Amino acid sequence: MAIPGRYNTLDIVKIVDFGVYLDGGDMGEILLPMKWVPDGCQPNDSLEVFIYFDSSDRPIATTMKPYAQVGEFAFLKVKAVNDVGAFLDWGLEKDLLVPFREQKVKMVEGKYYVVYVFSDERSNRIAASAKIENFFSSAPPEYEPGEQVNLMPWRTSELGYLAIINNAHEGLLYASEVYTDLHRGQQLKGYVTKVREDGKIDLTLQPPGYGKIDQLAEGLLDLLRQNKGFLGLTDKSPAEEIYLLCGMSKKNFKKSIGALYKKRLISLEDNGIRLMEYTGK
Repeated sequence: MAIPGRYNTLDIVKIVDFGVYLDGGDMGEILLPMKWVPDGCQPNDSLEVFIYFDSSDRPIATTMKPYAQVGEFAFLKVKAVNDVGAFLDWGLEKDLLVPFREQKVKMVEGKYYVVYVFSDERSNRIAASAKIENFFSSAPPEYEPGEQVNLMPWRTSELGYLAIINNAHEGLLYASEVYTDLHRGQQLKGYVTKVREDGKIDLTLQPPGYGKIDQLAEGLLDLLRQNKGFLGLTDKSPAEEIYLLCGMSKKNFKKSIGALYKKRLISLEDNGIRLMEYTGK
């Protein structure tokens, strides 16, 4: 059975002058217009397509890739606003509607918003909502400390950045542990540091755990090699400068150079650190 608002792999039923019809199960035959039909298709071939509704609310297939499908969060631009709601560019020919009832504030043409794509139970149409809090998973989080996750910051709080985790839960990146500017809708890799008893999730952008320093130290070695064996950083350098050049906190930078120094892989100079026995050009 075809599922509107998601990718589906469907069989070709028949080929006509204006496209091919796909077997949509309970939805019946669904048209894939000729402009999206791959060359050489034959009846009974399977195609991966995205199913949505055209301007007449008929199901239609496309091989175009939307920026998000039903059940996902996305950062999308408003193309137009009328008396029905706001229409977002989601990568398809037909724009995605955010009804007024699903807007937290009145949306403005040309601006970007974090939204959730859903199937409207009232109309069976695909729509979006800016009321993000209503769509986080109610299932208890089962993340392990140190687990890598996909993140999308969506708003700030007094403590830092609230981020959407794996299109399911919400977690917090503490401002005191973030050393670069983050933006709403940004796609990031992060790590779970702790799942609290109340279900709240703490996050970090750096690999946690005992293996972190070794990994960061290896990265620092690679950076030294790329810079002809020398970096103009010391343990007194500003934290912002260290993060900009090395992608790590000042605390982890100091631990990394300490580990490398103990292994006699680097020497510490007044104006920086130097890779021992550098032979690069």
